[in-house]
Amino acid sequence: MKVLRFYAPEDVRIEDAPEPECGPDEVKLRVRNCSTCGTDVKIFHNGHQNLSPPRIIGHEVAGEVVEVGAEVSGWSVGDRAQVIAAVPCGECYECRKGWMAVCENQTSVGYQYDGGFAEYMIVPRQVLKVDGLNRIPDNIGFDEASAAEPFACAINAQELVHVGEGDTVVVFGAGPIGCLHIRLARANGASRVFLIDVLADRLAMSADAVKPDEVLNGREVDVVERVKELTDGRGADVVITATAANVAQEQAIRMAARRGRISFFGGLPKTNPFIQCDSNLVHYRELMIMGANGSAPSHNKRALEYIASGEVPVKDLITVHLPLDRVLEAFDIVAKGEAIKVTVEP
Repeated sequence: MKVLRFYAPEDVRIEDAPEPECGPDEVKLRVRNCSTCGTDVKIFHNGHQNLSPPRIIGHEVAGEVVEVGAEVSGWSVGDRAQVIAAVPCGECYECRKGWMAVCENQTSVGYQYDGGFAEYMIVPRQVLKVDGLNRIPDNIGFDEASAAEPFACAINAQELVHVGEGDTVVVFGAGPIGCLHIRLARANGASRVFLIDVLADRLAMSADAVKPDEVLNGREVDVVERVKELTDGRGADVVITATAANVAQEQAIRMAARRGRISFFGGLPKTNPFIQCDSNLVHYRELMIMGANGSAPSHNKRALEYIASGEVPVKDLITVHLPLDRVLEAFDIVAKGEAIKVTVEP
């Protein structure tokens, strides 16, 4: 079979490999879609501290069950399934408290386990142990199901900052995650949603798809002042920074309304993880700043339910489909922001 294997930063190869063998406590999938994201591009260029090479990468996976281990119940050949990416241990203090997204022993598909940029993939027992293999509803495609993993991360973030009825929500970042945040915010009852980015073409492309109430180009306007104008001086109820930009986090604090909730969704570069924060704004406005780290298995299930119900459609956000032998081209498209969501079909 064909696979994409990471050896070292910028040494990522499409190569032939034998089909993996399914153990008694595992499930084997025929991968139908493995979608791409900015993390894949980062791995390509920089690797990752948790990634043990050589490793088949790819973590937004949907496929068809082709073999079920003798010790596994509940799955049959032919079943359609989506796989979680972040794998909690299920046993640590955080997991027992229900905080699986911050499991201290978390492992990941495509990092410690071979991932989905391959024709076949083994779902390891660690995924099955935490109920991380999810049945795909009949009315959605494999490509849509592969988007459930990043969507699950957005669900976790909006759950933590309680996006709800009547909120004015600002989303920084017009990539696929930003688009998902906008649609989810509307599904959660937000009354107005604004989208901010500094790349005009990407902003226009994403805005055309998800139709925010206001589009703000950070290169052209003072986004803090503009948000205040749009809210009669009050500011935004919720601000989500779905971009790895220090300035976005700083602006989020300045544009939040009294009792505003801020989600630091996008992590900052490890070489520059600090921001300037006016602590008095946080103090006197009673601002709530919340991190968001991936998702739990339950968020993946909810993502599939949102997609299947039509509350949060994703089909139109997947704007490029490519075969596995063009996966590096997919990474390039993601890096240049030339598509909303790119999926690979092995």
